[in-house]
Amino acid sequence: MSRNLELSTNQKTYLHEGLKNGIRLSNRDFLKFRDIDIYLSTDEFGYVEVSIGNTKISVRVSSQIIKPYEDRPFEGILTINSEISSMSSLKFDTNSRSQEEVLISRIIEKAIRRSNSLDLENLCIVAGEKVWEIIVDLNFWNFDGNLIDIGCFASMLALSHFKKPDISILNDEIKIYDINEREPVNLSILHIPICLTFSFFNLNSKEMNIKGDEANEICLLDCDLIEETYRDGFLVITLNKNRELIQLSKNGGLPIDAQQLLELCMKGQSIVDELTNLIKTKIKENEEERYKSNNLGLLEATADR
Repeated sequence: MSRNLELSTNQKTYLHEGLKNGIRLSNRDFLKFRDIDIYLSTDEFGYVEVSIGNTKISVRVSSQIIKPYEDRPFEGILTINSEISSMSSLKFDTNSRSQEEVLISRIIEKAIRRSNSLDLENLCIVAGEKVWEIIVDLNFWNFDGNLIDIGCFASMLALSHFKKPDISILNDEIKIYDINEREPVNLSILHIPICLTFSFFNLNSKEMNIKGDEANEICLLDCDLIEETYRDGFLVITLNKNRELIQLSKNGGLPIDAQQLLELCMKGQSIVDELTNLIKTKIKENEEERYKSNNLGLLEATADR
């Protein structure tokens, strides 16, 4: 079974005293992410590795042709699998899924699959008979807080990076072309959802709504392991660059009021824009790197051969 981390009272006091003085343990601003390190494979479409601080995840996207659901004959299928290895933290057990693991998996699935970020109708090959299934496998390798945000970000990065094989249909036969025969096809992504996890700290230990400085309550973004351990509650907001609110998830903890919720959504929008642009920039850089490494410039009409 999973085990709760036991941290000393001194660590909690040190954290709270720092927050009272406007200082985090990592010396970041309250609403600032840790440095994000991204690796995109140049040999395989759909494989990425992302690190936020010491939290690390790898995501691999694959595809296969299957029969669609009977009630959705014109739509492909998006499947999201997540695994948190016991090597990442003592909190998690490989043999059984904790309540926290289930919650993380469900929030990421809601943010991506249920928000229709991927055009499933574009995955249809033969209505009612053959469709593409896109499989997203998340593996968390090291845990230092904020698994939800990094999981959603890395998944959308991998989906943007992935290309499915090109196909042709002759009579009733479907031919799948190797990537060396035909250029693979990008997925049709309708929007890029970004999860933001806001953690709340009530330094005066008063059970009341967040209504300003009177209760001395503080909100942090992208908490590390120690901050997550001592937080009094958290809220996950999923937004996209179109300024659409996709998901709100709050499971107990410190209550918040409507005004605070609106303020967090407005503050989070600029962060969502920044992370979305980061995904697009990294994908473009990877395509240019792949273009050069494969000498595809020789195929241009103006190239010197």
